[in-house]
Amino acid sequence: MPESETENLGFDPDALREKYRIERDKRLRSDGNDQYLEVAGDFSDYVDDPYVTETLNREPLQDEVDVVIIGGGFGGLITGARLRESGMDSIRMIEKGSDFGGTWYWNRYPGAACDTEAYIYLPLLEETGYMPTEKYAKAPEILAHSQRIARHFDLYRDACFQTEVTELKWEEQTARWIIHTNRGDAMRARFVVMSNGPLNRPKLPGIKGIDSFEGHTFHTSRWDYEYTGGGPDGNLEKLGEKRVGVIGTGATAVQCVPYLGASAKELFVFQRTPSSVDVRDDRPTDPEWAKNLGPGWQRERMENFNTLTSGGVIEEDLVQDGWTEIIRNLISMANYRGKGLDRGEIARLMELADFQKMEQIRARAEEIVKDPEVAESLKPWYRQFCKRPCFHDEYLPTFNRDNVTLVDTEGKGVEQITPNGVIAGGREYQLDCIIFATGFEVGTDYTRRAGYDVIGREAIRLSEKWQDGMRTLHGLHTRGFPNLFIVSNGQAGFTTNFPHSMDETARHIAYILDQCADGNITTIEPTQDAEDAWVEEIIRLSRINDGFQEACTPGYYNNEGKPDPRSAQNSSYGKGPNPFFRLMKEWREEGSMQGLEFN
Repeated sequence: MPESETENLGFDPDALREKYRIERDKRLRSDGNDQYLEVAGDFSDYVDDPYVTETLNREPLQDEVDVVIIGGGFGGLITGARLRESGMDSIRMIEKGSDFGGTWYWNRYPGAACDTEAYIYLPLLEETGYMPTEKYAKAPEILAHSQRIARHFDLYRDACFQTEVTELKWEEQTARWIIHTNRGDAMRARFVVMSNGPLNRPKLPGIKGIDSFEGHTFHTSRWDYEYTGGGPDGNLEKLGEKRVGVIGTGATAVQCVPYLGASAKELFVFQRTPSSVDVRDDRPTDPEWAKNLGPGWQRERMENFNTLTSGGVIEEDLVQDGWTEIIRNLISMANYRGKGLDRGEIARLMELADFQKMEQIRARAEEIVKDPEVAESLKPWYRQFCKRPCFHDEYLPTFNRDNVTLVDTEGKGVEQITPNGVIAGGREYQLDCIIFATGFEVGTDYTRRAGYDVIGREAIRLSEKWQDGMRTLHGLHTRGFPNLFIVSNGQAGFTTNFPHSMDETARHIAYILDQCADGNITTIEPTQDAEDAWVEEIIRLSRINDGFQEACTPGYYNNEGKPDPRSAQNSSYGKGPNPFFRLMKEWREEGSMQGLEFN
Protein backbone atom coordinates (compact mmCIF):
# COMPACT_ATOMS: atom_id res chain seq x y z
CA MET A 1 0.00 0.00 0.00
CA PRO A 2 1.38 3.47 -0.87
CA GLU A 3 2.80 5.36 2.11
CA SER A 4 0.49 8.31 1.49
CA GLU A 5 -2.57 6.06 1.73
CA THR A 6 -1.29 4.59 5.01
CA GLU A 7 -0.82 8.11 6.39
CA ASN A 8 -4.39 9.02 5.43
CA LEU A 9 -5.72 5.97 7.22
CA GLY A 10 -3.84 6.75 10.40
CA PHE A 11 -2.61 3.17 10.82
CA ASP A 12 -0.42 0.65 9.04
CA PRO A 13 -2.52 -2.30 7.74
CA ASP A 14 0.52 -4.59 7.51
CA ALA A 15 1.44 -3.85 11.13
CA LEU A 16 -2.13 -4.57 12.21
CA ARG A 17 -2.19 -7.89 10.37
CA GLU A 18 1.01 -8.90 12.16
CA LYS A 19 -0.36 -7.79 15.54
CA TYR A 20 -3.53 -9.81 14.92
CA ARG A 21 -1.43 -12.87 14.05
CA ILE A 22 0.66 -12.57 17.22
CA GLU A 23 -2.42 -12.23 19.43
CA ARG A 24 -4.13 -15.16 17.69
CA ASP A 25 -1.09 -17.39 18.13
CA LYS A 26 -1.08 -16.75 21.89
CA ARG A 27 -4.54 -18.29 22.09
CA LEU A 28 -4.25 -21.28 19.76
CA ARG A 29 -4.86 -24.62 21.45
CA SER A 30 -4.65 -28.12 20.06
CA ASP A 31 -7.89 -29.25 21.73
CA GLY A 32 -10.28 -26.77 20.06
CA ASN A 33 -13.85 -27.39 21.23
CA ASP A 34 -12.67 -30.34 23.31
CA GLN A 35 -11.40 -27.87 25.92
CA TYR A 36 -14.99 -27.58 27.16
CA LEU A 37 -16.82 -30.01 29.42
CA GLU A 38 -20.23 -31.44 28.64
CA VAL A 39 -22.74 -30.54 31.34
CA ALA A 40 -23.54 -34.15 32.20
CA GLY A 41 -22.76 -36.62 34.95
CA ASP A 42 -21.07 -34.83 37.86
CA PHE A 43 -21.78 -31.49 36.17
CA SER A 44 -25.46 -32.09 35.35
CA ASP A 45 -26.60 -29.80 38.17
CA TYR A 46 -25.37 -26.87 36.06
CA VAL A 47 -28.42 -27.39 33.81
CA ASP A 48 -30.99 -27.84 36.56
CA ASP A 49 -33.85 -25.35 36.37
CA PRO A 50 -33.56 -22.84 39.24
CA TYR A 51 -36.69 -20.99 38.13
CA VAL A 52 -39.18 -23.80 38.78
CA THR A 53 -41.89 -22.64 41.17
CA GLU A 54 -43.88 -25.87 41.01
CA THR A 55 -42.89 -29.32 39.77
CA LEU A 56 -45.48 -30.48 37.25
CA ASN A 57 -46.79 -33.98 37.81
CA ARG A 58 -48.68 -35.74 35.03
CA GLU A 59 -49.25 -39.20 33.66
CA PRO A 60 -47.14 -40.32 30.64
CA LEU A 61 -48.79 -39.52 27.31
CA GLN A 62 -49.34 -42.09 24.59
CA ASP A 63 -51.83 -40.11 22.53
CA GLU A 64 -51.54 -38.63 19.04
CA VAL A 65 -51.45 -35.07 17.68
CA ASP A 66 -50.97 -33.67 14.21
CA VAL A 67 -47.85 -31.60 14.97
CA VAL A 68 -45.30 -31.73 17.77
CA ILE A 69 -42.99 -28.74 18.05
CA ILE A 70 -39.86 -29.43 20.12
CA GLY A 71 -38.64 -26.23 21.76
CA GLY A 72 -40.54 -23.34 23.30
CA GLY A 73 -38.19 -20.52 22.33
CA PHE A 74 -38.72 -18.03 19.53
CA GLY A 75 -38.39 -20.67 16.80
CA GLY A 76 -41.05 -22.91 18.30
CA LEU A 77 -43.32 -20.00 19.20
CA ILE A 78 -43.17 -18.46 15.74
CA THR A 79 -43.80 -21.83 14.08
CA GLY A 80 -46.73 -22.50 16.37
CA ALA A 81 -48.11 -19.02 15.62
CA ARG A 82 -47.86 -19.46 11.84
CA LEU A 83 -49.47 -22.91 12.03
CA ARG A 84 -52.31 -21.50 14.13
CA GLU A 85 -52.78 -18.73 11.54
CA SER A 86 -53.05 -21.37 8.83
CA GLY A 87 -55.82 -23.15 10.74
CA MET A 88 -53.83 -25.95 12.42
CA ASP A 89 -55.55 -26.95 15.64
CA SER A 90 -53.77 -30.09 16.89
CA ILE A 91 -50.39 -28.72 18.01
CA ARG A 92 -48.32 -29.80 21.01
CA MET A 93 -45.29 -27.85 22.23
CA ILE A 94 -42.59 -29.70 24.20
CA GLU A 95 -40.25 -27.57 26.31
CA LYS A 96 -37.73 -28.55 29.00
CA GLY A 97 -38.25 -25.29 30.88
CA SER A 98 -41.31 -24.48 32.96
CA ASP A 99 -42.59 -21.89 30.50
CA PHE A 100 -42.05 -20.51 27.03
CA GLY A 101 -39.08 -18.29 26.21
CA GLY A 102 -36.17 -20.58 25.32
CA THR A 103 -32.96 -18.56 25.63
CA TRP A 104 -34.94 -15.85 27.41
CA TYR A 105 -36.37 -18.33 29.90
CA TRP A 106 -32.89 -19.51 30.90
CA ASN A 107 -30.87 -16.29 30.65
CA ARG A 108 -32.06 -14.17 33.55
CA TYR A 109 -28.70 -12.87 34.68
CA PRO A 110 -28.60 -9.20 35.72
CA GLY A 111 -28.39 -6.91 32.72
CA ALA A 112 -29.47 -9.51 30.15
CA ALA A 113 -30.88 -7.79 27.06
CA CYS A 114 -30.99 -8.19 23.31
CA ASP A 115 -28.14 -6.61 21.34
CA THR A 116 -30.05 -6.51 18.07
CA GLU A 117 -32.65 -3.76 18.30
CA ALA A 118 -35.92 -4.95 19.80
CA TYR A 119 -38.07 -3.53 16.98
CA ILE A 120 -36.70 -6.19 14.65
CA TYR A 121 -35.62 -8.83 17.19
CA LEU A 122 -38.89 -9.36 19.06
CA PRO A 123 -41.06 -11.41 16.70
CA LEU A 124 -44.72 -10.90 15.78
CA LEU A 125 -44.95 -7.35 17.11
CA GLU A 126 -47.65 -6.27 14.67
CA GLU A 127 -49.55 -9.53 15.11
CA THR A 128 -49.65 -9.20 18.91
CA GLY A 129 -50.06 -5.41 18.96
CA TYR A 130 -47.00 -4.86 21.13
CA MET A 131 -44.25 -2.23 20.97
CA PRO A 132 -41.01 -2.70 22.98
CA THR A 133 -40.36 -0.06 25.63
CA GLU A 134 -36.72 0.48 24.59
CA LYS A 135 -34.50 0.08 21.54
CA TYR A 136 -32.80 -2.85 23.31
CA ALA A 137 -35.36 -4.69 25.41
CA LYS A 138 -34.22 -6.34 28.62
CA ALA A 139 -34.68 -10.01 29.38
CA PRO A 140 -37.85 -9.78 31.54
CA GLU A 141 -39.63 -7.86 28.78
CA ILE A 142 -38.53 -10.40 26.17
CA LEU A 143 -39.65 -13.31 28.35
CA ALA A 144 -43.02 -11.59 28.87
CA HIS A 145 -43.35 -11.13 25.10
CA SER A 146 -42.66 -14.84 24.58
CA GLN A 147 -45.54 -15.60 26.92
CA ARG A 148 -47.67 -13.00 25.11
CA ILE A 149 -47.13 -14.80 21.81
CA ALA A 150 -48.07 -18.14 23.40
CA ARG A 151 -51.27 -16.71 24.86
CA HIS A 152 -52.20 -14.83 21.68
CA PHE A 153 -51.89 -17.97 19.55
CA ASP A 154 -53.28 -20.39 22.15
CA LEU A 155 -50.03 -22.35 22.42
CA TYR A 156 -50.32 -23.07 26.15
CA ARG A 157 -53.09 -25.50 25.31
CA ASP A 158 -51.68 -29.03 25.40
CA ALA A 159 -48.10 -27.81 25.99
CA CYS A 160 -45.73 -30.16 27.84
CA PHE A 161 -43.36 -28.19 30.07
CA GLN A 162 -40.55 -29.61 32.22
CA THR A 163 -40.27 -32.27 29.54
CA GLU A 164 -37.18 -33.33 27.59
CA VAL A 165 -37.25 -35.43 24.43
CA THR A 166 -34.98 -38.46 24.73
CA GLU A 167 -35.63 -40.07 21.35
CA LEU A 168 -37.54 -39.42 18.15
CA LYS A 169 -38.36 -42.54 16.11
CA TRP A 170 -40.20 -43.02 12.82
CA GLU A 171 -42.76 -45.84 12.69
CA GLU A 172 -43.14 -46.91 9.08
CA GLN A 173 -46.36 -48.91 9.32
CA THR A 174 -48.34 -46.02 10.82
CA ALA A 175 -46.36 -43.17 9.21
CA ARG A 176 -46.04 -41.51 12.59
CA TRP A 177 -43.22 -40.18 14.74
CA ILE A 178 -43.00 -41.62 18.24
CA ILE A 179 -41.64 -39.06 20.69
CA HIS A 180 -40.08 -40.52 23.84
CA THR A 181 -39.37 -38.20 26.77
CA ASN A 182 -37.86 -38.23 30.24
CA ARG A 183 -41.42 -38.43 31.63
CA GLY A 184 -42.12 -41.82 30.09
CA ASP A 185 -44.11 -40.38 27.18
CA ALA A 186 -44.45 -42.27 23.92
CA MET A 187 -46.69 -39.78 22.12
CA ARG A 188 -47.26 -39.87 18.38
CA ALA A 189 -47.34 -37.14 15.76
CA ARG A 190 -47.87 -36.93 12.00
CA PHE A 191 -45.32 -34.12 11.75
CA VAL A 192 -42.48 -33.00 14.01
CA VAL A 193 -40.73 -29.62 14.03
CA MET A 194 -37.34 -29.61 15.73
CA SER A 195 -36.70 -26.10 17.04
CA ASN A 196 -34.06 -26.85 19.66
CA GLY A 197 -32.39 -23.47 19.29
CA PRO A 198 -28.79 -22.59 18.39
CA LEU A 199 -27.80 -21.60 21.95
CA ASN A 200 -29.38 -23.92 24.45
CA ARG A 201 -26.72 -26.19 25.93
CA PRO A 202 -24.39 -24.51 28.47
CA LYS A 203 -20.71 -25.39 28.35
CA LEU A 204 -18.06 -25.39 31.05
CA PRO A 205 -14.32 -24.87 30.61
CA GLY A 206 -12.25 -28.01 31.14
CA ILE A 207 -10.06 -26.33 33.76
CA LYS A 208 -8.00 -28.57 36.01
CA GLY A 209 -9.66 -28.84 39.40
CA ILE A 210 -13.03 -27.45 38.29
CA ASP A 211 -14.78 -29.89 40.62
CA SER A 212 -12.54 -29.09 43.62
CA PHE A 213 -13.75 -25.58 44.51
CA GLU A 214 -15.33 -25.46 47.97
CA GLY A 215 -17.12 -22.16 47.46
CA HIS A 216 -20.25 -21.50 45.41
CA THR A 217 -20.47 -21.85 41.61
CA PHE A 218 -23.09 -21.45 38.90
CA HIS A 219 -23.40 -20.79 35.16
CA THR A 220 -24.83 -17.46 34.00
CA SER A 221 -27.67 -19.26 32.18
CA ARG A 222 -28.85 -20.58 35.56
CA TRP A 223 -28.31 -17.46 37.65
CA ASP A 224 -28.54 -18.11 41.38
CA TYR A 225 -30.39 -15.11 42.83
CA GLU A 226 -30.84 -16.99 46.09
CA TYR A 227 -27.07 -16.67 46.51
CA THR A 228 -26.53 -13.20 44.99
CA GLY A 229 -29.73 -11.51 46.05
CA GLY A 230 -31.32 -8.87 43.83
CA GLY A 231 -32.81 -9.52 40.44
CA PRO A 232 -32.44 -8.81 36.70
CA ASP A 233 -32.13 -5.08 37.47
CA GLY A 234 -29.19 -5.66 39.83
CA ASN A 235 -28.96 -4.74 43.52
CA LEU A 236 -27.17 -8.02 44.27
CA GLU A 237 -27.06 -7.18 47.95
CA LYS A 238 -25.93 -10.60 49.19
CA LEU A 239 -22.58 -10.13 47.44
CA GLY A 240 -21.60 -7.18 49.61
CA GLU A 241 -19.08 -9.26 51.59
CA LYS A 242 -18.20 -11.71 48.81
CA ARG A 243 -15.14 -12.12 46.60
CA VAL A 244 -16.52 -13.09 43.21
CA GLY A 245 -14.71 -14.42 40.14
CA VAL A 246 -16.15 -14.38 36.63
CA ILE A 247 -14.61 -16.72 34.06
CA GLY A 248 -15.36 -15.55 30.53
CA THR A 249 -15.52 -12.12 28.89
CA GLY A 250 -17.94 -12.68 26.01
CA ALA A 251 -21.36 -11.16 25.38
CA THR A 252 -22.88 -12.45 28.63
CA ALA A 253 -20.07 -11.19 30.84
CA VAL A 254 -20.18 -7.79 29.15
CA GLN A 255 -23.79 -7.46 30.30
CA CYS A 256 -23.56 -8.86 33.84
CA VAL A 257 -20.11 -7.65 34.98
CA PRO A 258 -21.27 -4.05 35.61
CA TYR A 259 -23.91 -5.32 38.06
CA LEU A 260 -21.43 -7.60 39.81
CA GLY A 261 -18.92 -4.78 40.04
CA ALA A 262 -21.53 -2.53 41.64
CA SER A 263 -22.43 -5.11 44.32
CA ALA A 264 -19.52 -7.42 45.16
CA LYS A 265 -16.95 -6.65 47.81
CA GLU A 266 -14.33 -7.68 45.24
CA LEU A 267 -14.79 -8.78 41.64
CA PHE A 268 -12.12 -10.56 39.59
CA VAL A 269 -12.78 -10.88 35.85
CA PHE A 270 -10.63 -13.60 34.28
CA GLN A 271 -10.02 -12.78 30.63
CA ARG A 272 -8.53 -14.93 27.89
CA THR A 273 -9.62 -12.73 24.97
CA PRO A 274 -11.20 -9.27 25.27
CA SER A 275 -14.51 -8.61 23.57
CA SER A 276 -15.07 -5.85 21.06
CA VAL A 277 -17.29 -3.46 23.04
CA ASP A 278 -18.92 -0.66 21.07
CA VAL A 279 -21.43 2.05 22.01
CA ARG A 280 -24.90 0.75 22.90
CA ASP A 281 -26.81 4.04 23.12
CA ASP A 282 -30.05 2.52 24.37
CA ARG A 283 -33.07 4.79 24.60
CA PRO A 284 -36.81 4.61 25.31
CA THR A 285 -39.17 4.09 22.41
CA ASP A 286 -40.48 7.36 21.02
CA PRO A 287 -44.31 7.08 21.20
CA GLU A 288 -44.75 9.53 18.30
CA TRP A 289 -42.48 7.43 16.08
CA ALA A 290 -44.32 4.26 17.06
CA LYS A 291 -47.73 5.84 16.45
CA ASN A 292 -46.82 6.81 12.88
CA LEU A 293 -45.57 3.39 11.74
CA GLY A 294 -47.57 1.93 8.87
CA PRO A 295 -48.63 -1.67 8.27
CA GLY A 296 -45.69 -3.93 7.41
CA TRP A 297 -43.17 -1.70 9.15
CA GLN A 298 -41.46 -4.54 11.03
CA ARG A 299 -40.83 -6.69 7.94
CA GLU A 300 -39.51 -3.66 6.03
CA ARG A 301 -37.16 -2.85 8.88
CA MET A 302 -35.95 -6.47 9.17
CA GLU A 303 -35.23 -6.70 5.43
CA ASN A 304 -33.39 -3.38 5.51
CA PHE A 305 -31.19 -4.66 8.35
CA ASN A 306 -30.52 -7.95 6.55
CA THR A 307 -29.48 -6.20 3.35
CA LEU A 308 -26.92 -4.10 5.17
CA THR A 309 -25.52 -6.77 7.47
CA SER A 310 -25.03 -9.18 4.55
CA GLY A 311 -23.02 -6.63 2.58
CA GLY A 312 -25.71 -5.10 0.40
CA VAL A 313 -25.89 -1.45 -0.62
CA ILE A 314 -29.02 0.45 0.29
CA GLU A 315 -29.72 4.17 0.46
CA GLU A 316 -31.24 4.33 3.95
CA ASP A 317 -30.16 2.51 7.09
CA LEU A 318 -33.36 2.26 9.14
CA VAL A 319 -31.76 0.61 12.18
CA GLN A 320 -28.47 2.56 12.44
CA ASP A 321 -26.66 0.49 15.04
CA GLY A 322 -23.24 -1.07 15.52
CA TRP A 323 -24.14 -4.06 13.34
CA THR A 324 -24.81 -1.90 10.29
CA GLU A 325 -22.11 0.73 10.86
CA ILE A 326 -19.23 -1.25 9.35
CA ILE A 327 -21.19 -1.60 6.10
CA ARG A 328 -21.88 2.13 6.10
CA ASN A 329 -18.14 2.68 6.53
CA LEU A 330 -17.40 0.40 3.60
CA ILE A 331 -19.95 2.08 1.34
CA SER A 332 -18.52 5.47 2.24
CA MET A 333 -14.98 4.29 1.51
CA ALA A 334 -15.97 2.63 -1.77
CA ASN A 335 -17.83 5.73 -2.91
CA TYR A 336 -14.82 7.84 -2.07
CA ARG A 337 -12.54 5.71 -4.22
CA GLY A 338 -14.86 5.38 -7.16
CA LYS A 339 -17.36 2.93 -8.63
CA GLY A 340 -16.87 -0.19 -10.71
CA LEU A 341 -14.62 -1.98 -8.22
CA ASP A 342 -13.71 -5.63 -8.74
CA ARG A 343 -14.21 -8.22 -6.01
CA GLY A 344 -10.59 -8.11 -4.94
CA GLU A 345 -10.68 -4.36 -4.44
CA ILE A 346 -13.97 -4.60 -2.54
CA ALA A 347 -12.42 -7.23 -0.24
CA ARG A 348 -9.42 -4.96 0.33
CA LEU A 349 -11.63 -1.99 1.17
CA MET A 350 -13.76 -4.19 3.42
CA GLU A 351 -10.66 -5.14 5.39
CA LEU A 352 -9.63 -1.48 5.69
CA ALA A 353 -13.12 -0.53 6.88
CA ASP A 354 -12.86 -3.35 9.41
CA PHE A 355 -9.44 -2.09 10.57
CA GLN A 356 -10.85 1.43 10.95
CA LYS A 357 -13.76 0.19 13.04
CA MET A 358 -11.56 -1.88 15.33
CA GLU A 359 -9.15 1.03 15.76
CA GLN A 360 -12.17 3.01 16.95
CA ILE A 361 -13.14 0.20 19.37
CA ARG A 362 -9.61 0.11 20.79
CA ALA A 363 -9.50 3.88 21.12
CA ARG A 364 -12.77 3.73 23.06
CA ALA A 365 -11.21 1.36 25.62
CA GLU A 366 -8.23 3.70 25.97
CA GLU A 367 -10.47 6.72 26.42
CA ILE A 368 -12.80 5.19 29.03
CA VAL A 369 -10.50 3.03 31.18
CA LYS A 370 -8.25 5.14 33.39
CA ASP A 371 -5.48 2.61 34.06
CA PRO A 372 -3.41 2.45 30.82
CA GLU A 373 -2.34 -1.15 31.46
CA VAL A 374 -5.93 -2.32 32.00
CA ALA A 375 -7.09 -0.35 28.97
CA GLU A 376 -4.44 -2.04 26.84
CA SER A 377 -5.58 -5.47 28.06
CA LEU A 378 -9.17 -4.66 27.08
CA LYS A 379 -8.27 -3.86 23.47
CA PRO A 380 -9.43 -6.52 20.98
CA TRP A 381 -6.81 -7.37 18.35
CA TYR A 382 -8.78 -9.19 15.65
CA ARG A 383 -11.23 -8.55 12.81
CA GLN A 384 -14.65 -7.40 13.89
CA PHE A 385 -16.55 -10.55 12.98
CA CYS A 386 -13.99 -13.01 14.33
CA LYS A 387 -16.02 -12.90 17.55
CA ARG A 388 -19.51 -11.71 18.31
CA PRO A 389 -19.42 -7.90 18.59
CA CYS A 390 -20.74 -6.48 21.86
CA PHE A 391 -22.46 -3.19 22.58
CA HIS A 392 -22.47 -1.75 26.09
CA ASP A 393 -22.00 1.59 27.83
CA GLU A 394 -21.21 0.38 31.39
CA TYR A 395 -18.83 -2.56 30.89
CA LEU A 396 -15.60 -0.65 30.28
CA PRO A 397 -16.22 1.95 33.06
CA THR A 398 -16.64 -0.94 35.53
CA PHE A 399 -12.87 -1.47 35.39
CA ASN A 400 -12.40 1.99 36.91
CA ARG A 401 -13.91 0.72 40.18
CA ASP A 402 -11.46 0.13 43.04
CA ASN A 403 -13.10 -3.21 43.85
CA VAL A 404 -12.84 -4.62 40.30
CA THR A 405 -9.73 -6.38 38.98
CA LEU A 406 -9.18 -7.51 35.41
CA VAL A 407 -7.03 -10.64 35.40
CA ASP A 408 -5.60 -10.73 31.90
CA THR A 409 -4.31 -14.26 31.28
CA GLU A 410 -2.54 -13.20 28.05
CA GLY A 411 -4.60 -15.62 26.03
CA LYS A 412 -3.77 -18.65 28.15
CA GLY A 413 -6.94 -18.79 30.23
CA VAL A 414 -7.28 -19.90 33.84
CA GLU A 415 -4.66 -22.49 34.80
CA GLN A 416 -6.42 -24.23 37.66
CA ILE A 417 -9.31 -24.07 40.06
CA THR A 418 -8.42 -24.90 43.67
CA PRO A 419 -10.57 -25.51 46.75
CA ASN A 420 -10.06 -21.83 47.62
CA GLY A 421 -10.20 -20.07 44.27
CA VAL A 422 -8.58 -19.67 40.86
CA ILE A 423 -4.96 -19.78 39.69
CA ALA A 424 -4.08 -17.54 36.75
CA GLY A 425 -0.65 -16.30 35.76
CA GLY A 426 0.84 -18.39 38.54
CA ARG A 427 -1.11 -16.53 41.24
CA GLU A 428 -4.00 -17.85 43.31
CA TYR A 429 -7.01 -15.57 43.72
CA GLN A 430 -9.07 -16.54 46.76
CA LEU A 431 -12.79 -16.45 46.04
CA ASP A 432 -16.14 -17.14 47.66
CA CYS A 433 -17.98 -17.63 44.37
CA ILE A 434 -17.10 -18.51 40.77
CA ILE A 435 -19.52 -17.60 37.99
CA PHE A 436 -19.02 -19.29 34.64
CA ALA A 437 -19.86 -16.87 31.81
CA THR A 438 -18.67 -19.44 29.30
CA GLY A 439 -21.61 -19.51 26.91
CA PHE A 440 -23.22 -22.34 25.03
CA GLU A 441 -22.10 -25.19 22.84
CA VAL A 442 -21.61 -24.18 19.22
CA GLY A 443 -20.03 -26.42 16.62
CA THR A 444 -20.68 -29.67 18.44
CA ASP A 445 -22.83 -32.30 16.72
CA TYR A 446 -26.45 -31.28 16.18
CA THR A 447 -27.87 -34.29 18.02
CA ARG A 448 -25.65 -33.62 21.05
CA ARG A 449 -26.91 -30.05 21.24
CA ALA A 450 -30.49 -31.26 20.75
CA GLY A 451 -30.06 -33.76 23.57
CA TYR A 452 -31.51 -36.70 21.63
CA ASP A 453 -31.03 -38.65 18.40
CA VAL A 454 -33.54 -39.08 15.60
CA ILE A 455 -34.20 -42.51 14.09
CA GLY A 456 -35.68 -42.42 10.60
CA ARG A 457 -36.52 -44.94 7.91
CA GLU A 458 -34.68 -48.28 8.08
CA ALA A 459 -33.36 -47.34 11.54
CA ILE A 460 -30.91 -44.75 10.19
CA ARG A 461 -29.85 -42.24 12.83
CA LEU A 462 -29.53 -38.54 12.11
CA SER A 463 -26.19 -38.56 13.95
CA GLU A 464 -24.94 -41.17 11.46
CA LYS A 465 -26.32 -39.48 8.38
CA TRP A 466 -24.78 -36.13 9.33
CA GLN A 467 -21.47 -37.38 10.69
CA ASP A 468 -19.65 -35.93 7.65
CA GLY A 469 -21.81 -32.81 7.48
CA MET A 470 -25.44 -31.74 7.19
CA ARG A 471 -27.48 -33.09 4.28
CA THR A 472 -30.80 -31.30 3.73
CA LEU A 473 -33.05 -29.63 1.24
CA HIS A 474 -33.34 -25.92 2.09
CA GLY A 475 -31.96 -26.65 5.57
CA LEU A 476 -35.43 -27.90 6.48
CA HIS A 477 -35.87 -31.51 5.29
CA THR A 478 -33.48 -34.46 5.24
CA ARG A 479 -34.03 -37.64 3.25
CA GLY A 480 -34.91 -40.74 5.23
CA PHE A 481 -36.70 -38.68 7.87
CA PRO A 482 -40.24 -38.09 6.54
CA ASN A 483 -42.50 -35.39 7.94
CA LEU A 484 -39.61 -33.89 9.91
CA PHE A 485 -38.82 -30.18 9.77
CA ILE A 486 -35.64 -28.64 11.19
CA VAL A 487 -35.48 -24.99 12.25
CA SER A 488 -31.79 -24.12 11.89
CA ASN A 489 -29.33 -21.71 10.30
CA GLY A 490 -27.47 -24.58 8.62
CA GLN A 491 -28.01 -24.79 4.84
CA ALA A 492 -30.72 -22.13 5.19
CA GLY A 493 -30.89 -18.35 5.48
CA PHE A 494 -28.72 -16.84 8.21
CA THR A 495 -29.13 -13.39 9.66
CA THR A 496 -27.78 -11.83 12.84
CA ASN A 497 -31.46 -11.20 13.55
CA PHE A 498 -32.28 -14.89 14.21
CA PRO A 499 -36.05 -14.46 14.69
CA HIS A 500 -36.48 -13.14 11.14
CA SER A 501 -34.99 -16.33 9.71
CA MET A 502 -37.15 -18.40 12.06
CA ASP A 503 -40.27 -16.60 10.85
CA GLU A 504 -39.45 -17.27 7.20
CA THR A 505 -38.92 -20.95 8.03
CA ALA A 506 -42.20 -21.06 9.96
CA ARG A 507 -44.12 -19.59 7.02
CA HIS A 508 -42.57 -22.20 4.75
CA ILE A 509 -43.53 -25.06 7.09
CA ALA A 510 -47.10 -23.74 7.32
CA TYR A 511 -47.34 -23.66 3.52
CA ILE A 512 -46.12 -27.25 3.17
CA LEU A 513 -48.49 -28.56 5.83
CA ASP A 514 -51.35 -26.74 4.09
CA GLN A 515 -50.41 -28.52 0.86
CA CYS A 516 -50.31 -31.85 2.69
CA ALA A 517 -53.80 -31.24 4.08
CA ASP A 518 -55.25 -30.08 0.76
CA GLY A 519 -53.66 -32.93 -1.20
CA ASN A 520 -54.35 -35.65 1.39
CA ILE A 521 -50.60 -36.30 1.57
CA THR A 522 -49.43 -38.79 4.20
CA THR A 523 -45.65 -38.44 4.01
CA ILE A 524 -43.26 -35.94 2.53
CA GLU A 525 -39.46 -35.90 2.26
CA PRO A 526 -36.80 -34.67 -0.19
CA THR A 527 -35.68 -36.69 -3.18
CA GLN A 528 -32.08 -37.86 -3.16
CA ASP A 529 -31.29 -35.76 -6.23
CA ALA A 530 -32.77 -32.60 -4.72
CA GLU A 531 -30.91 -33.07 -1.46
CA ASP A 532 -27.60 -33.74 -3.21
CA ALA A 533 -28.06 -30.71 -5.45
CA TRP A 534 -28.82 -28.44 -2.49
CA VAL A 535 -25.77 -29.61 -0.55
CA GLU A 536 -23.61 -28.93 -3.62
CA GLU A 537 -25.18 -25.48 -3.96
CA ILE A 538 -24.49 -24.65 -0.30
CA ILE A 539 -20.83 -25.67 -0.67
CA ARG A 540 -20.48 -23.75 -3.96
CA LEU A 541 -21.91 -20.55 -2.51
CA SER A 542 -20.35 -20.84 0.92
CA ARG A 543 -18.88 -17.65 2.30
CA ILE A 544 -16.81 -19.64 4.77
CA ASN A 545 -13.34 -18.31 4.03
CA ASP A 546 -10.77 -20.72 5.43
CA GLY A 547 -8.09 -18.04 5.32
CA PHE A 548 -10.23 -15.58 7.27
CA GLN A 549 -11.26 -18.25 9.80
CA GLU A 550 -7.70 -19.40 10.38
CA ALA A 551 -6.50 -15.80 10.81
CA CYS A 552 -9.13 -15.14 13.50
CA THR A 553 -8.48 -15.37 17.20
CA PRO A 554 -10.00 -18.60 18.56
CA GLY A 555 -13.68 -18.51 19.44
CA TYR A 556 -16.92 -20.29 18.66
CA TYR A 557 -17.12 -18.65 15.21
CA ASN A 558 -14.08 -20.64 14.04
CA ASN A 559 -14.47 -23.73 16.21
CA GLU A 560 -11.97 -22.44 18.79
CA GLY A 561 -9.21 -21.92 16.23
CA LYS A 562 -9.68 -25.30 14.53
CA PRO A 563 -11.96 -24.62 11.54
CA ASP A 564 -14.23 -27.61 11.01
CA PRO A 565 -13.72 -29.18 7.56
CA ARG A 566 -17.52 -29.51 7.45
CA SER A 567 -18.02 -25.77 7.91
CA ALA A 568 -18.66 -24.99 4.25
CA GLN A 569 -21.22 -27.79 4.00
CA ASN A 570 -22.90 -26.81 7.26
CA SER A 571 -22.94 -23.11 6.44
CA SER A 572 -25.90 -20.94 5.56
CA TYR A 573 -26.99 -19.93 2.05
CA GLY A 574 -24.08 -17.93 0.69
CA LYS A 575 -26.02 -15.29 -1.25
CA GLY A 576 -27.41 -13.96 2.02
CA PRO A 577 -30.73 -14.06 3.89
CA ASN A 578 -32.95 -11.94 1.66
CA PRO A 579 -32.05 -13.87 -1.53
CA PHE A 580 -32.73 -17.13 0.34
CA PHE A 581 -36.10 -15.89 1.55
CA ARG A 582 -36.97 -14.84 -2.03
CA LEU A 583 -35.91 -18.27 -3.28
CA MET A 584 -38.27 -19.94 -0.81
CA LYS A 585 -41.09 -17.58 -1.77
CA GLU A 586 -40.60 -18.39 -5.46
CA TRP A 587 -40.54 -22.11 -4.59
CA ARG A 588 -43.92 -21.77 -2.90
CA GLU A 589 -45.38 -19.69 -5.73
CA GLU A 590 -44.26 -22.26 -8.32
CA GLY A 591 -46.62 -24.66 -6.55
CA SER A 592 -45.32 -28.14 -7.39
CA MET A 593 -43.17 -28.54 -4.24
CA GLN A 594 -40.10 -29.21 -6.34
CA GLY A 595 -37.58 -31.59 -4.84
CA LEU A 596 -40.05 -33.25 -2.47
CA GLU A 597 -41.64 -36.64 -2.93
CA PHE A 598 -44.89 -37.50 -1.23
CA ASN A 599 -47.57 -40.13 -1.01
